[in-house]
Amino acid sequence: MKQNKSVFLFFLLLVSITVNAQFKKGDKMAGASIGSILFNTGSSDISVTSAGSNKSVSNNYSVSIIPLMGWFLTGSTAVGFTANLNPYGQKNIYKQNGITFQSDKASGFNIGAGGFIRSYFKKTGKFLPFGQAGVNLGITNFKTEGFFYGGSGASAYKQTYTGNSSGGFYANGSIGAGITKMMGENAGLELFIGYSYSYTNNKFKRTTLFDDGNNGTIDSSSETETTTKSTNHGFMISLGFQIFLRKK
Repeated sequence: MKQNKSVFLFFLLLVSITVNAQFKKGDKMAGASIGSILFNTGSSDISVTSAGSNKSVSNNYSVSIIPLMGWFLTGSTAVGFTANLNPYGQKNIYKQNGITFQSDKASGFNIGAGGFIRSYFKKTGKFLPFGQAGVNLGITNFKTEGFFYGGSGASAYKQTYTGNSSGGFYANGSIGAGITKMMGENAGLELFIGYSYSYTNNKFKRTTLFDDGNNGTIDSSSETETTTKSTNHGFMISLGFQIFLRKK
């Protein structure tokens, strides 16, 4: 609670020191940003027990595209709506003596909508600094698949699994500062750096198949269902553009 009050007071300070920019009440802004997390607090652990040394290779991607539309309430402050499109994926491969004994693949997406408030400061040349706060919420989906080879000789076995989430929900908030470089009178490129906090609630169902002897025959299977509630906070940076629509 104390941290939330500090964030709120910080934004009030940003708003209080804004001065009239080059906009007018009734002007509009439309654009989009592409963001990525530079640093976050969180962890994941994977433990593999096998003899000898092994090598792991990881490939992952994450893209966050956030279109927005806003209206200026004054010459320096705008409020509006945002959408959030965030596909992501990761693949981990583990090898021993050049042979892959484990593979884990995951992919998912977040889709949501929210709102923001932005206040511009005094223009310096072609640069317009601003402060912004926003909230966003929506649905999330997550899928996994993979396999694991274990044992040797008569005790060799193979496990394969698939998993899928359902009823996923997320909410996040952000606050930070940025700068818009005007490219003419009605468009600009911008950079934003800020703090982000998120909450996720997800139900995940996983099916595992067991092949004892690794002979291609499924000997047994199991299903597990897990409900996960998690929080995450970190720093983010985004690049974007804005088009300013002047009121006639």
